[in-house]
Amino acid sequence: MTHGLATLPLQLGGLLGNPLGQALAVIVAIAVVVLVGRIALKIAWRLVTIAAVVVGGLLVLSFFGVTVL
Repeated sequence: MTHGLATLPLQLGGLLGNPLGQALAVIVAIAVVVLVGRIALKIAWRLVTIAAVVVGGLLVLSFFGVTVL
């Protein structure tokens, strides 16, 4: 069983030899980049939202004369 899995890349070696195989590889690579980017942007959006709330809260406190920094 593992012998078959070990030789699978050799059997599919010609897959990237034709233009359709190369196009598929590029599309898969773009999909991976988009997926990772979506995850990173999701985290970044949360951080920006938290920062906006904190800074807004500090601004409101400063209107009432409370100095926190």
